Amino acid sequence: CPAPALLCGLLAAVAAVAEGGRALPQLSDDIPFRVNWPGTELSLPTTGVLYKEDNYIIMTTVDKEKYKCLLPLIASGNEEEEKDYKGPTPGELLEPLFKQSSCSYRIESYWTYEVCHGKHIRQYHEEKETGQKINIQEYYLGNMIMKNPLSEPEESQELTCGYDLFLSLTQIPTKNIEGQMTPYYPVELGNGTPCSLRQNLPRSSTVMYICHPEAKHEILSVAEVTTCEYEVVILTPLLCNHPKYRFRASPVNDIFCQSLPGSPLKPHNLEQLEKQQEMLKMPFRRVKEEEMPSTKEEKFSSIHKPVAVGSHQLLTVGTTHISKLTDEQLIKEFLSGSYCFHGGVGWWKYEFCYGKYVHQYHEDKESGKTSVVVGTWSKEEHIEWSRKNAARTFYLREDGTQTVRMVSHFYGNGDVCDLTDKPRQVTVKLKCKESDSPHAVTIYMLEPHSCQYILGVESPVICKILDTADEYGLLSVPS
Repeated sequence: CPAPALLCGLLAAVAAVAEGGRALPQLSDDIPFRVNWPGTELSLPTTGVLYKEDNYIIMTTVDKEKYKCLLPLIASGNEEEEKDYKGPTPGELLEPLFKQSSCSYRIESYWTYEVCHGKHIRQYHEEKETGQKINIQEYYLGNMIMKNPLSEPEESQELTCGYDLFLSLTQIPTKNIEGQMTPYYPVELGNGTPCSLRQNLPRSSTVMYICHPEAKHEILSVAEVTTCEYEVVILTPLLCNHPKYRFRASPVNDIFCQSLPGSPLKPHNLEQLEKQQEMLKMPFRRVKEEEMPSTKEEKFSSIHKPVAVGSHQLLTVGTTHISKLTDEQLIKEFLSGSYCFHGGVGWWKYEFCYGKYVHQYHEDKESGKTSVVVGTWSKEEHIEWSRKNAARTFYLREDGTQTVRMVSHFYGNGDVCDLTDKPRQVTVKLKCKESDSPHAVTIYMLEPHSCQYILGVESPVICKILDTADEYGLLSVPS
C-alpha cells in the first residue's frame, strides 16, 4: 500500500479518523506499507524496522470500532552502513568500465545509439545503397571532454574525483525509474556535433549510471530532455558495491493494528470487502492443472508498457516467456518456423514465425479471431531487398574481430492496405538480448509509414544463432 493511503485496509472499508490529538506522521510515496491485524497477542519483530510503544495512533471507523495502530519508525535500514562506508568512490568503481574501452548499444526503429563509456555517445543510422556502398548518418551526442570549455582532457580525472567529493557532501541525485526513485551517478559529456536548432552550439549529454546487480552495462533509455541535450540511463553492477547506490527492493513496513475492547479483531466492513474480492477471484482459481496451456503454448504477455518513439505512432512492447524446451530443440523449431513468437498488448497482438509470416491478430470470445497478414516470407524477395539494405549490422569486439549485432529480414506481400492500396510489408529486426531469463522474448511493432512496419524481436535465443548469419542475414542452426 502506498504511504498516502496509510492504513489503506481501514480506509478502503470505511473513512477513519485519528483520535487523541496525534498527527499522522509525514510519510513518503516511495515506502510501501502493509496493515496487520494481530488481535490481542502481539509480538513485534526484533529485527528490521524499529517500533516504539508511544508511536501509535487510535483509529476509529464509522461503525465506532476502535484500533490502536502501532507505526514503524521509518528509516532506510542502511544508514549505519552508509555512514561507515570507506570504500571506493562511485567514480573509482566505474573506472574499470572507462579503462577497458567497452561500448553499449541500443537499437531503435531508425537510430542506433552507441555509448562508449568514458569516450563518447553516438547516434547513427546505416543504409546500404546501390553498389553495396553503406551510407552512415551520424551525430555525436557528447564526448568525454567536460562541458566546461576551459577544462583540459587530462583534468577529467581530477574533475571526477572532485565531483565524487561533492556528492559525498550533498544529497545524491535520484531519478524515477519504473516508479521507484533510484540514485544515479551522473557523467557529463559535451562538445558533441553542432546543433543547428541552437545556433550551432554543441550537443551534450548526461549519462546516468544506475546500480543493477544483474545488468551488463545496458542502455536502459535515451531521451532528448531539451533541444540537443540528452539523458542516457545505463544499468551497471559496478556501482552496487557502494551502499548509497545499491539496488534494493523497497521493504514493506508493517503497521500493527490491535482491536480495543468491544471491537472485532478486524473492521467488519473490511472483512466484507475481502470476501467480495475473494469471490471475484474464484473463477480463475477453478482452472484445473490439466486445463492449463502446455509448455509450448506458454507465450503470453507478462510485462508490457506503451512506448512513444519520436513522431511515430504509439507502439506496444510485450515481454513474454517462451517455452522451456532445450535450447537446441527450441532453435531448430524456431528456424523451421514451427515455433512462433507472440507479443503485443491491447487490441492487436503479433505472431512471428521465422521464414513464414508476420501476423497481427485480435481474439474475441464472441466474434472469434480477426487476423491481418502483415508480411509473408519469400527468400528471393528478401535477397533482392538485402542488396539495397543492410541485412547485417556488426560491432567490434575488444580483440578487433567483428560479431553480428542484428539481422534484418524483409517480409512482403501482406494483405492489401486500404490507405495505400498496396500490400503490407514489414522489416523484422532480430537482435540478441541478454536476460536473466534464458527463455524471454521482447516484441515491439512500429509503423513509421502507413502499412509499412518494423517488427523488433529480441531474445537470448537469438544470441545463440546471430553469428551464423550469411551475407543476406539468413540464420542456421549452429554447428
